[in-house]
Order: sequence, then structure tokens, then C-alpha cells
Amino acid sequence: MGSSVQGPNNEVFSCFPVPSHGTSILGSIQVDYGATDTRRPPSYCPSMPASDTSRASTIVDGQLETKIVEDVLPQGSVDPIYQARTKLLNDAIQRIGMGRYQWHLFIVSGFGWLADILWIVVAGIILAPVVQEFKVQGPFLSLATNIGLLVGAMGWSAGSDVWGRKISFNITLAIVGVFAMIAAASPNFTALAIFAALWSVGVGGNFPVDSAIFLEFLPATHQYLLTVLAIWSAFGALFASLIAWAILPNFSCEATATVCDRSENMGWRYYLILMGGLMLALWIIRFFVFTLHESPKYLMGRGRFEESVAVVHAVAKYNGRESGLTVEQLEAAGARDSSEPARREDQELLRQLEMDTSALGAFRRGLKEYDGSLIRMLFATPKLAFSTGLIIAVWAIIGLAVPLYNAFIPYYLSTRGAAYGDGSVYLTYRNNVIIGLVALPAAPFGGWAVELPRVGRKGTLSVFTILSGVFLLLSTTARTSNALLGWNCGYSFTNNVMWAALYTVTPELFPTRVRGTGNGLASSANRIFGVMSPIIALYADLTTAVPIFVSGALFVFAGIVALLLPFESRGKASL
Repeated sequence: MGSSVQGPNNEVFSCFPVPSHGTSILGSIQVDYGATDTRRPPSYCPSMPASDTSRASTIVDGQLETKIVEDVLPQGSVDPIYQARTKLLNDAIQRIGMGRYQWHLFIVSGFGWLADILWIVVAGIILAPVVQEFKVQGPFLSLATNIGLLVGAMGWSAGSDVWGRKISFNITLAIVGVFAMIAAASPNFTALAIFAALWSVGVGGNFPVDSAIFLEFLPATHQYLLTVLAIWSAFGALFASLIAWAILPNFSCEATATVCDRSENMGWRYYLILMGGLMLALWIIRFFVFTLHESPKYLMGRGRFEESVAVVHAVAKYNGRESGLTVEQLEAAGARDSSEPARREDQELLRQLEMDTSALGAFRRGLKEYDGSLIRMLFATPKLAFSTGLIIAVWAIIGLAVPLYNAFIPYYLSTRGAAYGDGSVYLTYRNNVIIGLVALPAAPFGGWAVELPRVGRKGTLSVFTILSGVFLLLSTTARTSNALLGWNCGYSFTNNVMWAALYTVTPELFPTRVRGTGNGLASSANRIFGVMSPIIALYADLTTAVPIFVSGALFVFAGIVALLLPFESRGKASL
């Protein structure tokens, strides 16, 4: 029969062996566990290794359920009452299971990932025809987009912790679509750069907000899906490349043309109209088709317990389940002994509950409260401060490395092809499509890799960040367009695995109450250094290998820094 496992609070959980091939019930979802599937809860097996005691199984109402009994952040990293209430919400979401709501959220959140990478690719793709038409220095367009991304990352992420995730989630794609379509009519480069910065403000809010809200609705046993979500980035890059391949070679000036009139170079304008229209279509699906609930953990952190519980019940109903969570349970979770005096923060929370609860009142109150306390919470303990500092550093280094190369890939392919004597506009965009195709399996592979024992999030992030740098450095040895394409394919795969791991580990390391702010700080650091990359490109000739050497070395350095992260979030519940 089975054996038992003792939890951290002396509770006893049943432990049952599972055949190497078969099915098991996780909540209400039936999952097929193959022989090599590392997502199988190891606690089902009596020979469970000590490293996997973060998961335990128990029989509830005749069903076998898995419970995550260990959190990403250790006790004392956040307020104990907040931590206890978050655990209660985590348990409620785990009991609901991975159902229709989460899978639909996977799709609409994926739109944000798609847009995030798609517009980096778009800016790079239109660079060559724009430079030909307006006779400007290409890095200035990258500079404009990175400034917009920085503003968006800082504004939307901070706002999501003040007025909630829902508003930011529902508006960003509309901003991108509108300004991209307007940019297609730009009469000069200055207008194009301004509109590129404006559409980038919308793009900059996608990762900080979308990752937070998706993670906060996920059962802890399915947090690896945050890694798989990055497959939408690969779809975005591939779709952008496919459409460019179909349009730009037919409506663009040849790379060798000395004169390039607007009438002969309409391809990039048609391209922006199509990409902007796509964003508006995705926004319509988000806003009118899917009903997004505000994050229950965010609502709990703001003292809005009734709304938090109501959201949990709404998600359970959508999934065809029921939840037994009550407001009384949430309020009582983590309550102190009655003899202990309430802290000033608790009194302030109670005072807030009696305030104006209208949307305008909440907005005004949120702005007053955003006084830096959210940022200070990210550095509340020495170990948490070290973790926050390192993850921001990794994002910053990658923020300089990625646009220094990615933003100019079509330009590199075009200029190198011309130098090798085997390039053309058609081959440039065809090769871009091939590079995009290679990236497709990266996210599923990353989702598997981050769940491997002894590898986890940190190992995956470190190894594939270093490999990204290695492939870039090797690309400088290419002497033909095909050789350059081969090295770029290797870089495309490893770089997308890196992003998948980074997108996963970052929100997991931040408590819900400040997750938007933490994501925003990391993303803002990335965008600040991203602003520096086109400045470097202005002084380092893009026709030489210098920018590639710098980018490759930065990737290797970022991979080494990632190894120093003090927390491993594999198999642990985010707070």
C-alpha cells in the first residue's frame, strides 16, 4: 500500500507509489505522467528524496491532491500575517486546480509575451528600409523604442501594485496598436521615432503585469507554465518575420540602391499597419471576450478580503469546481495571540477598510500610499535584498546585451550578406524566418528544464545565458551567410530558453504585494541598459564585429551572476 510523509507543521500526508506510465489525479485535472516526466509530484512515491519534500499528497473527499508545503521565500522574509493569508489563498487555488480559467488566462497573457518580442523584432526589421528612405543613423530608432519601453516598464508595473493588475492588463495592447498604425503615416524619421516610443510605452507594460497576474492564478504545482508561456514570444518573433518576408522584399528598395523614394519603399508602412491591426485584434479578445478577475492575492494585500474570496469562488465556478474559502478564514489566517498589541500597519489596514471604496477614492489613496514603501519591502531582509539586487543586475546586464544584437539582426544579416557576396533582401527575411522557427521548441524545453532536480530555475537560466553568449561569439567566425545563419539559429534557441527561465524565476522571487513593483524594477533596469545599447552602437560601427563581441561577453557575465541567486523556486509556492 502507501507510506506517509510528515509535513513541516507535523501534519501527516499519505504517500502512494505511481507507476512509471499512467495517470493520476491532481485536484480535478487528470495528468498523464510519463517515465521521464519530472513534473510528477515525487511525494507520490515512497522513495521520495529529501530534496522534494516541498510536495505532499493527501486524500480529500476521495480525491488525491497535491499540496505544496514549502514557499519560495523563507519564514520572516515578509510579514507573517500576509504570508499566512497568501498560503491560504495558494491552498484554495491549488484545490480548485488547473482548469478552464487558467488555460484561457494562459492564452490572453500570452498575447503580452507575443507583443513584447514581436515589437523588438519589428523595430529591427523596419530598420534597414527606414535608414534607406530617411538617410539617418539606425540606432536612433532603437534608442526611441528603448526609451518608450523604459517608461512603460516603470509606469505600468508600479501602477499595477497601486490600482491593480486589471487596468494595466486591459489597456496596454490597445496603446501599442493605435500608435503603431499612426506611425505608418510618418512623414519623416522624427515622427516615426516619436510614435515608436509611444507604442513602446504600451509594450513595456506587458511582462511586469501579465506575468504577475498569470502567476497569481496558477496552482503552485503548475508554476512551470510560466516558463512555457514564453512560447508566445517565439510565436511573436516568427509571425513578425513571416509577415515581413511576405511584404518587405516586394515593396522595399534594394539594399544596393542609392536613391530610395517613399513610393518605392512602402513595405515597412504596410507592415506597421498589419502589426498594429493585430494588436488591436488581440486587445478586443482580451477586453470583450475574456473576463479578467482582479488578482485575489493583490486584493488580499490591499485588505479587500470579501472581493478576494469572491474572485476565488468565481474562478472555481468557471472551472466547474467549488471552493470552501470564506472571508472569516482569510481574516483569521495568521492572527496573533490576543495579548499581543496590533502593529501600526494592521491598524492602518483596518482604517483603510472604512475608507471610500469607489474607483476614484481607491486611485487617490493608492497614489498617496506609493511613497517608496513598496520598494523597501523588496529589501526587507539581507537575503531578500541580495536576491532582489542580483535579479535586477541580471536583467540589467541582459538589457544591454540583447538589444545590442537582437535589435540589429536583420541589419547584420543584410550587411554581412552583402559583404560575403551572397546576400539579398529576400534571403535576409527568409533567414529571419528560419531563426524564428528554431525558437519555437525553446519554451517547452525550458518548461521541462526548470523542473529538473539539481538544475531548476537557476541552473537553466545560468547555462542558457552563457550558451547565448558563446553562440554570439562563435558567429564572428562565419565567412558565409549560411554559416552566420547556423550560429544565429543556435543563439535563437538558447536565448529563448534563457528568456523562458528568466520570465519564470523573476516573479516567483517577489511577494504578491510588491510583485508588480519588483517586476517593474527588474524590467526598468533592463530598459535603462537597453537605452544604452543604441548609444554604444552609434559609436561602435555596426559593420564590424565589435558590438557582437560586447554582447556575447555580457551574456556570459550575466550567466555567471545568475548562479549567485540565493533562492531556488523549483517545487515551491510563490507568496
